[in-house]
Amino acid sequence: MLRRSTQFFHHCNLQTFISIAINRNFSIHQSTKLDSFPPNFPNSNIAAPTFKLIHASSQEYDAMLNECVNRKHVRGGQTVQAHMIKTRYLRHVYLGGRLIVLYLKCGCLDDARMMFDEMPHRNVVSWTAMISGYTKSGFYYEALRHFVEMLRSGISGTNPNEFTFATVLTSCTSASQLECGRQIHSLIVKSSFISHVYVGSSLLDLYAKSGRIHEARLVFEGLPERDVVSCTAIVSGYAQLGFDKEALDLFCGLQREGMAFNHVTYACVLTALSGLAAFEYGRQVHGHVLRSHLSFYIVLENSLIDMYAKCGHLVYARRIFDEMRERSVISWNAMLGGYGKHGDGEAVVELYNKMREENKVNADSTTLLIVLSGCSHGGMEQIGLEFFDEAASTSGVDLGIEHYGCVVDLLGRAGQLERALQFVKEMPLEPNAAIWGSLLGACRAHQNFRVGKVAADHLLEIEPENAGNYVMVCNLYASDGRWHEVRKVRQLMKEKAVVKEPGKSWMALGQTLHTFYAGDRSHPGNEEVLCKVGEMSDRIKAAGYAPDLSCVLHDVDDEQKESALLGHSEKLALAFGMMNVCEAKPIRVMKNLRICVDCHSFAKFVSLVYSRELFIRDTSRFHHIVNGMCSCRDYW
Repeated sequence: MLRRSTQFFHHCNLQTFISIAINRNFSIHQSTKLDSFPPNFPNSNIAAPTFKLIHASSQEYDAMLNECVNRKHVRGGQTVQAHMIKTRYLRHVYLGGRLIVLYLKCGCLDDARMMFDEMPHRNVVSWTAMISGYTKSGFYYEALRHFVEMLRSGISGTNPNEFTFATVLTSCTSASQLECGRQIHSLIVKSSFISHVYVGSSLLDLYAKSGRIHEARLVFEGLPERDVVSCTAIVSGYAQLGFDKEALDLFCGLQREGMAFNHVTYACVLTALSGLAAFEYGRQVHGHVLRSHLSFYIVLENSLIDMYAKCGHLVYARRIFDEMRERSVISWNAMLGGYGKHGDGEAVVELYNKMREENKVNADSTTLLIVLSGCSHGGMEQIGLEFFDEAASTSGVDLGIEHYGCVVDLLGRAGQLERALQFVKEMPLEPNAAIWGSLLGACRAHQNFRVGKVAADHLLEIEPENAGNYVMVCNLYASDGRWHEVRKVRQLMKEKAVVKEPGKSWMALGQTLHTFYAGDRSHPGNEEVLCKVGEMSDRIKAAGYAPDLSCVLHDVDDEQKESALLGHSEKLALAFGMMNVCEAKPIRVMKNLRICVDCHSFAKFVSLVYSRELFIRDTSRFHHIVNGMCSCRDYW
């Protein structure tokens, strides 16, 4: 079989290979031999078209081949090819190209390659067809090799056109060959194809998927014309890289310019809205989807379920789920994940059992991961362990490192830390940082310093550059009053130049997102917010709240620690919500990191004393707090 490899490059890497070839001073050798690729007659059960082949002209051959292409009938095409050989029309460049297109459309890549190799003359269409065939079949390096051969041929009529460039850029993107794409970008500029929308869309897709969103934006801004493909590519690029606010702003700007979007664009912006938990924007996009008559696309329904669930509106998410005419495994996973993030383990188990009873869609490894995580967040440790044991004893689902991590989390939540440590030591896969981090978090919650020390040592060894790991280790030491150890860890952070990601919380009021940073005073209403935080703190202290000073990792006096705690971003956002959200509505706050123990306690007391319903979403889960009780049961 043709393999997705770089064998034909020998000792020359792709970037050098392309660079030398573009300069036309490198000799390319055919080194890849194609074995039979799929069956030569995939449509043998379809009756062959009836053709009159006596004394056919080139126009008649073209018409016959077009019919074969439209019907994807390879046998008919081979019949026409045989007659073309007899009548010596096979050397016709255009007709040869049509045969290549036929074989590629029928999935006969090997036949297309043989036809291509036997052509005495080739034009840009035949070259582009072969490059496209390799790209669509996933053989990206073969596509790139043919592109280089095309450049070297130097024959009139074989210069790449906009479709050639767009296709070969897709191969660069799929093969993660950014530098190769950059060199092709230079050739595109020299060839004056940079203004073509197909080429531009492929270029910005390359840069976006390579993490170079700034370069993608420059390409986008330079396009003389924009279409739905290029707009979708740039919005998707921002959303996939986590620049949710930028994706939303760009989408809104394009919408004001009158750009029409398709279902893929809406799915991309819904992904961004899920990250922002921007409910009002999400409802507006949902309205646009309905008015555009696009709601029947399953990818959009799945995105809407995910968006509503991550905005904390499970009722809306479930309504869409229940009204779907057809559900994929992604649909089930989105709904299950919504319940899991909200800590509703019973709903997770109930829906999972319904999925298995209906038996229309097979659960995949992601489904099991979501169910195990949901059981953990819902405090259903025993049921989660039973699901894992069931999966481990069958061959239906491949168990990965994440599934074993869920078991560690389940055991940790149940307080079985010694058993969890033994499980980690005996698991068939090498434990990663996530597993040791999960065990470390459980040790902090259950005050088990011995096992926690083991987990901490492994965690810092595996990921010495991750600031979050140092914070977790410091939290463990601080909770036990080991400030000397905390200072040692912080000194280690300084030596390794590890910087902790600043805490950020935000909330949406209408169509405006208000963002707060820990210790930051940049928000326009900062003074009023700080006063409100102080007022809330004084009031809930009278109800029994005591600041958890162990959450402050600096070894300073208690007064300074308490002052630092009051500046945490989630407290600022919560105070802002108390000032601006009417009492009848819940306050919804999003956090970019795991909520600290003190802020969690603070929010519970605020809910109790002020009789407010709170939703706080951190990187772990939703915390639904009512009457001083949290859905996480104080374990997250």
